Amino acid sequence: MRHVISALVQNVPGVLSHISGMLAARGYNIDSLAVGETENPKLSRMTFVVVGGEKVQEQVLKQLQKLVTVVQAKDITNQKHVERDLMLMKVEALPGARSKILEMVNIFRGKVVDVSDTTMMIEISGQATKLEGFVEAMRPFGIIELVRSGIIALPRG
Repeated sequence: MRHVISALVQNVPGVLSHISGMLAARGYNIDSLAVGETENPKLSRMTFVVVGGEKVQEQVLKQLQKLVTVVQAKDITNQKHVERDLMLMKVEALPGARSKILEMVNIFRGKVVDVSDTTMMIEISGQATKLEGFVEAMRPFGIIELVRSGIIALPRG
């Protein structure tokens, strides 16, 4: 099972490497990890996606809560929450394919952010399944490079 874990941590040097290293040392694979400053500059929010059963989720939370730099950690998977991932993709865009690429970008509500003679760079955000669908739609055109931010999430309400 896929677990989305949100952790509020002190915004201090080394906290990211300390937490990710601790989880890796215990054999937990992190599928996605995003971190950024919150409304309070002294705190950052880390969003992890880990895959495993309930025991994995419990152990990850226990390990996080033991750390001094972790203010709060919770699994928000079963809560109503908003989840987003950001992707930049560079595709081959020869003159004959450009209109088809633009059509797909519009269908997926993306945005072209850079154009050259032979390439286009596209920005798209949304749930992971949307991004995965866009990747599959773009494969026939020739994906040159892509990068994803990792999932960020907040509980609703």
